Amino acid sequence: MLYPRRRLAEAQKAIDAGGLDALLLTPGSDLRYLTGYNAHALERLTCLVLPAEGEATLIVPRLERPAAEASPAPGTGVRIVDHEDGTDPYPLVRAALGGPARAVGLADRMWAAQVLALREALPEARQRLAGEVLAPMRMRKTPAEVAALREAGAAIDAVHARMGEWLRAGRTEAEVGADIAGAIRDAGHETVDFVIVASGPNGASPHHATSDRVIRPGDPVVVDIGGTMPSGYCSDSTRTYVVGPPPPEFLAYYEVLYAAQRAAVAAVRPGVTASSVDAAARQLIEDAGFGDAFPHRTGHGIGLDGHEEPYIVAGNELPLEPGMAFSVEPGIYLAGRHGARIEDIVVCAAGGAERLNTLGTALVEL
Repeated sequence: MLYPRRRLAEAQKAIDAGGLDALLLTPGSDLRYLTGYNAHALERLTCLVLPAEGEATLIVPRLERPAAEASPAPGTGVRIVDHEDGTDPYPLVRAALGGPARAVGLADRMWAAQVLALREALPEARQRLAGEVLAPMRMRKTPAEVAALREAGAAIDAVHARMGEWLRAGRTEAEVGADIAGAIRDAGHETVDFVIVASGPNGASPHHATSDRVIRPGDPVVVDIGGTMPSGYCSDSTRTYVVGPPPPEFLAYYEVLYAAQRAAVAAVRPGVTASSVDAAARQLIEDAGFGDAFPHRTGHGIGLDGHEEPYIVAGNELPLEPGMAFSVEPGIYLAGRHGARIEDIVVCAAGGAERLNTLGTALVEL
């Protein structure tokens, strides 16, 4: 089960140890992590009030109460309180706290309007980030969470395995992207989170999406795709393809990238730092003369969010632990010409890295 009742108890211990009186969580992944409730983010207040001790209270708009009651939330021991349109819901937060609060942890991605309203409702409470206490919990995935991520990885691999059906010269990036989006849903995802089809010079822009550019013979094409499964857990995988014979300079640096990505995956094991995994990829790329062409971190955590801790980046001295799941995705980008990226999701395990994307990472010529 992905939402065991014990998560609330573990979170309450972390709240107390972190010097907070309570967490205040609006719709988002933290709320879903603790209760299973995938609430809509609305201007109407939905807020889980989780004190360090005592009963948790989920405050919801009255029209959302049926959805909250149908979610796993009540089964986790959460009391539900609703508010009518036109009434001020913020006194309900104060009442749920059961008294003055010195410090509260707010959902990291809470809307600013709600942050300010809570500041006014609880003027004596110092506001901190809920991530201070929840991120360490969420970074260490349980076996059930790893299984959900493994399912997501297999689903997105199934889409990459069909790329030859859609990716060819004469089609636009947008046309290929539309086919990929349909396949992501067909593979079992509930939502399509992003589709990058970056051909030729567009491949030099790491976060290019799609465009009306027509794919040409000889074009390298970066395809980075991901979605969210019904479990709430995310997929994310990048492969680089070439339509016909590739340019010789591209082949030369792709071999460097291939080796760098494999080296970073091999560096993953308990006890090593996140920065050392980044360095394993970056050093090979820098030694080959492409250091300036690798402008981003090597990876990001993944779970209920597509990007979460831990971040695989220089300066992050966090030691890796079993259960931590993250991407390993170095890239090389030559402005005005082309680019390449290889991305796998891996889980740190006792024996090293388990790749959740199991397709090969060698260049695929279509």
